[in-house]
Amino acid sequence: MGNDYVISEIERNHIQSLLEQKKRTDGRDLSEFREVTIETGYVQKAEGSAVVSIGDTRIIVGIKAILGTPFPDTPDSGVITTSCELSPLASPYFETGPPSVAAIELARVTDRAIRESHAIDLSKLCMVPGKLVWILFIDMYVLNDGGNLFDAAALGAMAALATTKIRKVKIVSEEPLEKEILEELEPLKIDHHTVSVTSYKIGNFNIFDPNSKEDKISDARITFGFDEQDRIVSMQKGKLGVYTPEEIKTQVRECLNVSKTLRKELMKAIPK
Repeated sequence: MGNDYVISEIERNHIQSLLEQKKRTDGRDLSEFREVTIETGYVQKAEGSAVVSIGDTRIIVGIKAILGTPFPDTPDSGVITTSCELSPLASPYFETGPPSVAAIELARVTDRAIRESHAIDLSKLCMVPGKLVWILFIDMYVLNDGGNLFDAAALGAMAALATTKIRKVKIVSEEPLEKEILEELEPLKIDHHTVSVTSYKIGNFNIFDPNSKEDKISDARITFGFDEQDRIVSMQKGKLGVYTPEEIKTQVRECLNVSKTLRKELMKAIPK
């Protein structure tokens, strides 16, 4: 995901020359995805979880819910906080230590699509305004970086949230605050099943779902979040390359078409 990826000019030129013939190193079309698989309920001790694979890219997402105090400026809203860990086991280009810029970016882009689509009504996570709300931690762990982490992370986060169940809470007294956490579980209500799609630009060509090498040599990428009503809920441009206004319009249309296929995979993975 960084710019420090080392790849030979010969290999870079080979990838670009294939693109000029509308071909890719693994034989796919420019807009063709690798196989997408989504498995929910993977982590038994989490409130919700999912493992997503896109080709050899693999990400696990877990949801942890704890009771806490709301932010002062949103006293009647629950809280969502998203984090990502890029383990050195997933790629030789990831390092141990504090979250890297790449990890922070991946978490923020994933968080923004969920938040701005209002996938979850945060007011429903409020138990006592100003005093007690549910805080949802979306923790993402990249198990293998085979390219296109952004789309995989978005699918994993949404699938994990859609299968999340949290304890019911009985408020005994608001002043002083007394509560009782019940054994009964309640499914987290999902208002919108958001999907993110990322287009990657290599030279004059735009591709979807890049493999690891295509991802690393790409000049730019742009990620759009869509809800099920085909509304754009988020947009994030990454890397140093540029897009013209016309290119962005074209990528919106192409990403929207791809989102319909990814949403079908998402909905298939969520237990009815």
